[in-house]
Amino acid sequence: IINKIAEKAKEAKKLGIDDPRRIIHSFKVGLAITLVSLFYYFKPLYEGFGVSAMWAVLTVVVVFEFSVGATLGKGLNRVCATLLGGLLGVGAHWLACYSGKNGEPVVIAVFVFIVAATVTFVRFFPKMKARYDYGLMVFILTFCLVSVSGYREDEVIRMAHERVVTIAIGSCTSLLVCILICPVWIGEDLHNHVADNLEKLGKFLEGFGGEYFKISNDGQSNTDKSFLQGYKSALNTKNSEENMANLARWEPGHGRLKFRHPWKLYLKAGTLTRDCAYKIEALSSHLNSDYPTPWPEEIQSKIQESYTMISSETGKALKELASAIKTMARSSSVNTHIANSKAAAETLKSLFKISVLEEDTDLLEIVPAATVASLLMDVVTCTEKIAACVNDLASQANFNSPNNNNNMIPGNSRLLHRGSVQPISGTEGPHHVITIGE
Repeated sequence: IINKIAEKAKEAKKLGIDDPRRIIHSFKVGLAITLVSLFYYFKPLYEGFGVSAMWAVLTVVVVFEFSVGATLGKGLNRVCATLLGGLLGVGAHWLACYSGKNGEPVVIAVFVFIVAATVTFVRFFPKMKARYDYGLMVFILTFCLVSVSGYREDEVIRMAHERVVTIAIGSCTSLLVCILICPVWIGEDLHNHVADNLEKLGKFLEGFGGEYFKISNDGQSNTDKSFLQGYKSALNTKNSEENMANLARWEPGHGRLKFRHPWKLYLKAGTLTRDCAYKIEALSSHLNSDYPTPWPEEIQSKIQESYTMISSETGKALKELASAIKTMARSSSVNTHIANSKAAAETLKSLFKISVLEEDTDLLEIVPAATVASLLMDVVTCTEKIAACVNDLASQANFNSPNNNNNMIPGNSRLLHRGSVQPISGTEGPHHVITIGE
C-alpha cells in the first residue's frame, strides 16, 4: 500500500511539473464552486432562488474547462440553450393548456417528440457537432424538463426563470474566474503546437544526412539520437488540432491573436506537416540500412553531398517557418533555403542519370538509394507547400516584416555609415549588392 501511494504521489508530481497550469486550474475550479456556493450560505440569496440555486453549482462543475475557449464555448452554449429551451417549453405548455385536460398530455408528448427528434438529427451535422453539440443537448434537456414538469407544476414561468438565472450566474462566475486568474488560451496552445511540430521535423532533417552516412560535423557519430524521434509527435495530431481550432474560435481577441484569427490556416499547416512527417517516417526506416553503394567513390561523394544539402536546407527552412509562426514575424531566409534544396535535388537527379547511363550500374542495386532520394524530393515539395501556407497565414494574421538589421554581417554594422556594403555569399547563385546612400 505504501509503495502504491508513493507511486501515485510521483505521478501527481510529474503531472504538475509537466504543466503547472493544471495545478492553477484545480485551484480556479475550487474557487469558482466556492463562490457560487454562497447562494446556499447566505439566507437572502437562498430565499431568492431556493433549491434552484444548486443549478449554479452544477453549472460551474459542468462548464468550467481548462482553457478560456472551452469554458466560454460551454458557458454560452449552456446559457443560450437553457434560455431557448425554457422559452419553447413555456410556449409548448401554454399551447397544451388550450387543448383541454385530456388533450394536454397528448399535445405535450407530440411537442417533446418533434423537438427531441429534430434537434437530435441536427446534432449529426459536422459543424453543429463540432461547435454546438453540448448546447443542443442542453436545449433538449431544458425543453423536456420545463414542458413535461409543467403538467404537474403550476408555476412554470417561475421555474424556467430561476433555472435560466442560476445557470447564467454559474456560467458568468466560471468565465470571470477562468479569464481573470491566469487564463489558459487554447489559441496560443494551437499556435505553439503547430510551430513546435515544424521545428521537430526541421531538427530531424538537419541531422538526417549525417545519420544516413554515419557522419557528423566533427567526424564523430552523434550520440544524442532524440531528434530522430521528435517527428512522431506530429503524426497523429489531426483530432487534437481540430478540437483546439474549434475552441479557439470562441476566445476573445488577446495579444496579436484577434477574434477572427485565421485558425483554418493552422489546420491546413497541420495537415501539410503531417504529410511531411509521414515521408520523414519513411526516411527514418532507411537510416539503419546496410546496402552497399554501387558507384565509384567520386560519384558517391557528390551524391552524399546532394543528400546532405537537401536534408539540411529543408530542415533549416522548416525551423525558420517554425520561428516565424512563434514570433509572428516573416522570415527572409526561407525562400533561400528552399531554392538551395531544389537546386540540390536537380543535381541529384543528374547524378543518378550519370551513374546509371555512364557507369552501367545495375538498377536493382540503386533502388534503396533512389528511394531515399525520391523521399527527400517529396520532402522538398512538402516544405514548399508549408512555406506557402505560412505565407498566407502571415498575410492574414499581419505578421511583422523581417528586421533587416538582423541580417547584417556581424561586425560590419559600422559600414552602414560609410556608403555601401557588399556582402560576399558563400553559396553558389546570384549575389546581391546592397548600396546605402550617405
